Amino acid sequence: MVGCWSKDQVQQVLWVGIGCKRGTSWELIDWAIEQVFRENQLLPSAIAGLATIDTKASEVGLVKLCRLRNLPLKTFSAEILSSVCVPNPARITDDKVGTPSVAEAAAILAASQLNIQESRVKLLVPKQIFQMQGQPGAVTLAVAQAFNISITKVP
Repeated sequence: MVGCWSKDQVQQVLWVGIGCKRGTSWELIDWAIEQVFRENQLLPSAIAGLATIDTKASEVGLVKLCRLRNLPLKTFSAEILSSVCVPNPARITDDKVGTPSVAEAAAILAASQLNIQESRVKLLVPKQIFQMQGQPGAVTLAVAQAFNISITKVP
């Protein structure tokens, strides 16, 4: 693995939304994140955590990657995820898990819940699907960023 996960003095404002098939390896998820961050010139050290649907809370690949990278895993119910407006909803996802979006919606929700007094969220990377020869499963990944808004009161 490429060593681009080092923790620099970077504000952690990026949330990676993950949708995956059961049994997806942590190596595939890690590789997909590295690909997306490299292609979009994002700093992996700015990752605040991973986010997904609550039915994936104990998915071995996700849990192991979070443990290895010391990242939190936020989960949301299908009902909450389905309330988020996303650019790329999928009927097949809705049919399978009860929400038209996991990766994009989870990234947006997690970023909107950062402990920043006032923030707005931008979906930086729409969902992308990854598979890797020799690695089980498939992963869908999206990245959202929370932007700190500073409001100055005029006297």
